[in-house]
Amino acid sequence: MGMLAYMKRTTVKLPDEVDARLRYEAQRRGMTISQLTREAIQNHLGAQRTLGAAAAGRSGRRDISERIEEILASEVTSLL
Repeated sequence: MGMLAYMKRTTVKLPDEVDARLRYEAQRRGMTISQLTREAIQNHLGAQRTLGAAAAGRSGRRDISERIEEILASEVTSLL
């Protein structure tokens, strides 16, 4: 069973032209359609990210609530 033991099956409806492009690209790369689809979804969603400012309440600083927009903006910018 291997990798399939922890994967969920999902049905996706695609227009004929997208399906044809998906099948062509999978064949061109020597991959299964499932492998290419997983790769494309993972690339589209990106890695899971967390904001370091989420724990700002435990920083010991007293000006966090006044600077929260600045802090969040810097965290998001550093992730991009």
